[in-house]
Amino acid sequence: MLWGLALLRLGVTRGFGAQLHGFLARSTKNRILGFFSGMGVTAVLQSSMATTLIVASFAGQGLIPVKAALAVVLGADVGTTLVAQLLSLNTSWLAPGLMVVGFGLFSFARSGLWKNMGRGLVGLALMMFALMWIKGSAAPLRESDALPIVFHSLQVDGIFAVLVTAVLTWLVHSSLAVVLLLVSLTHSGVVPPGLALVMVLGANLGGTIAPLLATLRDTPQAMRIPVGNLLIRFAGVAAIVPFVPEIQGFLEDFDPNPARMLVNFHTAFNIALALCFLPLTGYVERLTRKIVPDRPDSDDPGKPKYLDERALDTPPVALASAARETLRMADLVQGMLEDTIRALGGTDEKVIEKIRERDDVVDKIYSSVKRYMARLTQEFMDPKEAQRYMQILTFATNLEHSGDVIDKNLMPMALKKIRNRKSFSEKGFAEIEHIHALVLDSVRLAQSIFISGDVDLARRLIEEKEKIRLAEIKGSTSHIERLREGVVESIATSSLHLDIIRDLRRINTYMCPVAYTILEEKGQLRETRLIDPAERTPKKEEGRHDSSRAPDDFSGHWLE
Repeated sequence: MLWGLALLRLGVTRGFGAQLHGFLARSTKNRILGFFSGMGVTAVLQSSMATTLIVASFAGQGLIPVKAALAVVLGADVGTTLVAQLLSLNTSWLAPGLMVVGFGLFSFARSGLWKNMGRGLVGLALMMFALMWIKGSAAPLRESDALPIVFHSLQVDGIFAVLVTAVLTWLVHSSLAVVLLLVSLTHSGVVPPGLALVMVLGANLGGTIAPLLATLRDTPQAMRIPVGNLLIRFAGVAAIVPFVPEIQGFLEDFDPNPARMLVNFHTAFNIALALCFLPLTGYVERLTRKIVPDRPDSDDPGKPKYLDERALDTPPVALASAARETLRMADLVQGMLEDTIRALGGTDEKVIEKIRERDDVVDKIYSSVKRYMARLTQEFMDPKEAQRYMQILTFATNLEHSGDVIDKNLMPMALKKIRNRKSFSEKGFAEIEHIHALVLDSVRLAQSIFISGDVDLARRLIEEKEKIRLAEIKGSTSHIERLREGVVESIATSSLHLDIIRDLRRINTYMCPVAYTILEEKGQLRETRLIDPAERTPKKEEGRHDSSRAPDDFSGHWLE
């Protein structure tokens, strides 16, 4: 049953996780809408814990307020009871058909979406089989001599029964599985109905433990969601436990079937909690603020801000998280490049130190992104998701390389110029500034392309690359002319000048791959710049060539 539940949840989150995340994010404008959205999403996810962790992540990132997230969690707790209602019915006749269809989709479908649907159907079939087997296997336990002794001790002490079931629920990480197990055992006559009702309360309480432990290292805003849920569940359980015998009598009059009585109690308990606490989420939020106060912000700028570990089972959401963190890297590299011209033209070594410190931050963020992407499986990604995966990883790697070019190549040259008291000629530094401005524009353009995937911007980036190549040729030629003319500053900074231009162009080269994927997909790239031998002109056959079409060192992709 646990395996089936895990397969069902995994299939749904990987197949429809992005849509569910987006639906939750859009449905938290008010408490009532948030409550029903939480109920609906949990009915699909089969897990109130998964929904709780999603909204905790949103709250931790400041996307939704805590009181709205608590309303979603109240709805999630009701949603999981609806699943219990459905699975407690005699639906075992559906299991073979679901297993066959699910296996067929999982084995033969090419789309990641259909494969995940197949996985979910197999999981649902396994759960139905498991419930049927538990009922059949538990029947002989009614004749056991030991079980009455165990159950008598639990019946005598209701609080102990609640605690035992809460720990069991935490161990299996699913209140739904524990409730369904209790339904099966009660239907078989193994667990007395009165004790089963108390244990259902324990399952509701235990379902809050796993999300709480999962958010211990998160921000206080994220941790307040499971803390608030725990407070609400604890208050409800404490209020209901003394009245379980009276509630049992009322439920037996309503439906004498022990299994139905159990799931009806489970649903009624969660609906009652929602009715009581939905208007009080603001007060619960204030209480959680006292229990989990704000912490001082971390002073480590290299710590990732957007990588959500809980989204790894949902590729579209995880890719969006990685893309946001990669854009943070891009902002840092852009800032480094903006300050580079100050370092090259000025005499302040502190500017160089600050640039190098930011490169250390870029390296740390890149390491985090790389580890995060390595944990994100590509097995069930759609082709577009797999393409986005490679685009993010490539862009992040090229940003890290660009930062290294600034840190390890350009900054040592700036430091050497300052310490040797050298200066560029007026025309020489103007050429460097011109190429620097073009490269800086390409970095900004690459970020826009990375976000939007715009084809026109991608073409513009590749066209700008050609301008930078020609500007490098022109700048190098002008520099040689100044050397011939004996310009003192040019002679003193000759090696620096040429190396700086070369390294700036390298940064531009690292930005261009973000456009290649988009242009290749649209059929707007040639595979090579080489002219077919049959098409060569007589002049070119004689060895003449156009210097403005010098071969590029870094790319074989060119616009149609």
